Amino acid sequence: MQELFRELRDLALPCGDYAIFGSGPLIVRGIIAGSNDLDVICRRSAWERVQSIGEIEYLEEYGVTIVTLSDGRLTFGTAWGIGQFNVDALIDDAEEIDGLPFVRLEHVISYKMERGSRKDLEHIEAIEKSSSNLAYIPN
Repeated sequence: MQELFRELRDLALPCGDYAIFGSGPLIVRGIIAGSNDLDVICRRSAWERVQSIGEIEYLEEYGVTIVTLSDGRLTFGTAWGIGQFNVDALIDDAEEIDGLPFVRLEHVISYKMERGSRKDLEHIEAIEKSSSNLAYIPN
């Protein structure tokens, strides 16, 4: 996973125009083990940059356009296909960890609760077991 974080840093995307979402905020905190991909929401110049260097694809199932890099291991989008999230607010409210912006845990929890897959429910359980993150769990 550190390799993916490095690859993302190496893109030198403009600060304030992107944030890591999905499971990335859990991985960076050590709540779950790393995975083989990273989901990034972006806007404005970050979106323009990734479109110019990656593969553009429309995901009909979710109604979103994405850009992939690194053989699909880095995925970028301007919208999140599950739930109703204000991407600008998620990016503006992101917290920096190790030099990268991550969507706050309360938003990740909301997404995972709405999606409700087995993996997402396991991730919520892992967050609940993480005593340092109990304050993020919504009622």
